[in-house]
Amino acid sequence: MKKVVLLLGSNIGDAKEHILIAISKLEKMGRVTKSSGILKTFPIEFDSLNIFCNIAIIFETEYSPIKLLNGIKSIEKEMGREWDSSVYGEYRDRIIDIDIVMYDDIIYSCERLNIPHYRHLFLRGFSRELLKEIDCVIIN
Repeated sequence: MKKVVLLLGSNIGDAKEHILIAISKLEKMGRVTKSSGILKTFPIEFDSLNIFCNIAIIFETEYSPIKLLNGIKSIEKEMGREWDSSVYGEYRDRIIDIDIVMYDDIIYSCERLNIPHYRHLFLRGFSRELLKEIDCVIIN
């Protein structure tokens, strides 16, 4: 089993419920071993009146990074996310967003995926707060 750190966020509708639904769908691909509490934050890198609910989880899976990413994108689409910031080049409100922050100790980069997720590890304070809560080691 591979140890993966995921961050989930939502700022449309019942954001907490969307996160719980997404976690239950993720559990078809592995199991959650630890989770942070839900943290409410203002949107970052775009303007919106909708507040985000965010959570960090440690997740064990047999899936490869790309297979996991494909499963995550399927969950996002199934839950109603019609676009991706990588396609449009900007951030917008979203019903669910699931990011792979770390995957075991690997460094991986391709057009669709970069592990570790630099922004969550080093630039976003709310992410660092959630990661600290689940005892995720971050090197400064």
